[in-house]
Amino acid sequence: MSLRIYNTLSRALEDFSPLEPGHVRMYVCGMTIYDLCHIGHARMMMAFDVVQRWLKASGLRVTYVRNITDIDDKIIKRALERGITIRQLTDEMTAAMHEDIARLGIEPPSIEPRATEYVPQMLSLIATLQDKGLAYQGSSGDMNYAVRKFPGYGKLSGKSLDELRAGERVAVLEGKDDPLDFVLWKSAKPEEPQDAKWDSPFGAGRPGWHIECSAMSCATLGETFDIHGGGADLQFPHHENEIAQSEGATGKPLAKFWVHNGFVRVDNEKMSKSLGNFFTIRDVLQSYDAETVRFFIVRAHYRSALNYSDAHLDDARQALKRLYTALSLVNPAQVVIDWSDPFAARFKAAMDEDFGTPEAVAVLFDLAGEVNKTRSPELAGLLKALGGCLGLLQGDPQAFLQAGTGVDAAQIEAQIAARAAAKAAKDFAEADRIRKALLEQGIVLKDSPTGTTWEAAQ
Repeated sequence: MSLRIYNTLSRALEDFSPLEPGHVRMYVCGMTIYDLCHIGHARMMMAFDVVQRWLKASGLRVTYVRNITDIDDKIIKRALERGITIRQLTDEMTAAMHEDIARLGIEPPSIEPRATEYVPQMLSLIATLQDKGLAYQGSSGDMNYAVRKFPGYGKLSGKSLDELRAGERVAVLEGKDDPLDFVLWKSAKPEEPQDAKWDSPFGAGRPGWHIECSAMSCATLGETFDIHGGGADLQFPHHENEIAQSEGATGKPLAKFWVHNGFVRVDNEKMSKSLGNFFTIRDVLQSYDAETVRFFIVRAHYRSALNYSDAHLDDARQALKRLYTALSLVNPAQVVIDWSDPFAARFKAAMDEDFGTPEAVAVLFDLAGEVNKTRSPELAGLLKALGGCLGLLQGDPQAFLQAGTGVDAAQIEAQIAARAAAKAAKDFAEADRIRKALLEQGIVLKDSPTGTTWEAAQ
């Protein structure tokens, strides 16, 4: 079975093959870095981390670009509030982001462009749009995009111009010829700091948000590439405007596939800084280990809504313990995945169907069940290798299982051995005493025909 991906542009699952055989080029809209990243941001970066991992596991070379937006109204406001330069703020927040997502096992992209490093490319793109009659300078001094002059506008979001015209976002003209038009280059304001301004043929100012991604994606991946990704909230207007800018300038499709991940929700509302219902990655990692958080995110399909709660994280921790318990029973063999193996074939079929991680995780649990029964080092090795495709199960099983218990694994194993000896000697009172003593230490024993395993109780 070949890989199929849901394409937001066509609203359908489509067979995927890269434009350049063997090489996938993917651009994902990254963070606007004025504050610490929250779990909603982690969900987006995790989704595309899994995408690029699976593409690589499928034998493809991947050039993965995830940008950093380091100039923006919120960034300027925050830097002024803190009395530091924009660059000081964005360097600090970028370092914090890198630290946080590395703890979650999110691999760095191949290229991580910063918007401020691509201003010349943005100005060149705006000039091209102006030459083609798609951009104009308004009465405010801003350079704007003339939406009605681009015939394909609305094809990604499915919104017609009449629907957009009736929306709230068109209430104020703001120096535009048409309320639907959007800003390409913002004219500098006297009160803004010097490090928020660039000289340009259109006057001093700074780029609009949408033009940044059009310029960076083209500069790093070419005028047309395979996958453009981001959160579902970016579908309109950000990605719609990227299409208008890029395709208006080049006359070529910007991306073959448009891929969007679902929201993280808290009490049925989208997690966001504007609503104040967000939890930073750092806050969550004070209460839960990083792999549990990763498992919580990965086991849900990337396009589905993800409901955040401590109860769901607790459940993820317990589920992950079951997988690590299987790996603790036997030393996993080093294996190269044989995709014809029944478990591996099911895992691949799940991932090839729009990165179906819920089904792939179900395969891991079935495989763990077989490891529990057979104590097979080869099956344990396959479990670990398949988990690695999702960035899971690469830690030390005993270390994971004993985390937070305050009991040394060697001591636990010694007590289990002592209990086994007591049972062999038919000293069942002593065996029960050892089980009870371990339970009081937060250690739950599980007996089976092939032996005894343990895990830390919640």
